[in-house]
Amino acid sequence: MKGTLTQDGAGTTGATQQGIEQAAAGGAFFWLDLDIHDPGPDDDVMGLLINTFHFHPVAVEAADRFGQRARIDDYDDFVHIVTFGMADDGKNVAEVHCFITEKFIISIHQGNCPALGTVCDRIGSHHSSDVAAPQVAIFYLIMDSLIDSFFPVLSDFDDSIDNLEGAILKNPTEEQLGTLFAMKRQIMMIRKVITPQRDMISSLNGGMVAIPGMTDQGSVYFRNLYDHLIRISDMVDGYRDLVSGAMDTHLSMVSNRLNVIMKQLAMIATIFLPLGFLTGFFGQNFAWLGAHLQVGLGYFLFLGIGSELVAIALLFLLFKRRGWLGSGPTA
Repeated sequence: MKGTLTQDGAGTTGATQQGIEQAAAGGAFFWLDLDIHDPGPDDDVMGLLINTFHFHPVAVEAADRFGQRARIDDYDDFVHIVTFGMADDGKNVAEVHCFITEKFIISIHQGNCPALGTVCDRIGSHHSSDVAAPQVAIFYLIMDSLIDSFFPVLSDFDDSIDNLEGAILKNPTEEQLGTLFAMKRQIMMIRKVITPQRDMISSLNGGMVAIPGMTDQGSVYFRNLYDHLIRISDMVDGYRDLVSGAMDTHLSMVSNRLNVIMKQLAMIATIFLPLGFLTGFFGQNFAWLGAHLQVGLGYFLFLGIGSELVAIALLFLLFKRRGWLGSGPTA
């Protein structure tokens, strides 16, 4: 477990067990950020939440099991919130559990979460700290940083899809199809966490649940978060359609290329069909043919080679009129 402890919006120190207990016993407001690297249960963290901060065991059990759905649970003296942002690799999402009371905020996540690292720099300088309670302002900054972490990833999606569509139209490959499936999985992963997160902020703005210390001035900031989530949701739906369209384009291009190959093979087979007939006909071992037609070079050039060249010319003329060799009327 690794953590940071920020008190009164200024200064960040290492979060030791003694420092946490002193901060919990004192009257100063603080934000405790815990990074749990082990995805399994952590007895120290669970014991800290239950014994030191006296959170409800149901909420602690939910925080112990990552892979939750974005939601907000209102208890007697605290609020438990599950929210999401982008992880440091830009490919996966980071799940963050927040415990909010009137005296402190505790955030728990697994691995490095760059969005939370920017919150400490914004505390004290952001205008929300002047009009809202500390827990409301800090939680808004946490949510704002997590939500904004989706925008760079979606912006890269836009450029990647445009480049991929151009490459597909030029030369579709199997690697492009694998890239499209990976992009579709990532966009669906983002949509899976954005939709419930949008509903969670909607319920918060609608007054169905409330953060301790929430006022009308503080609720304005969360309406801004809801607008950001609506934008992200619309972008995700749009990119999902673009990825599906690119996959359809890839399959259509491959199918068209296969049709062209089959057409070329059919044309080659059609050209050799009359040639095979002519050689088979003149190759018959009958006395009349041997006595009258296969007696000199002139007959060979005129009937043998000449008839085959005429057959090939007639076939090319037919292909041209049908539009199979270029522009022209189709069949």
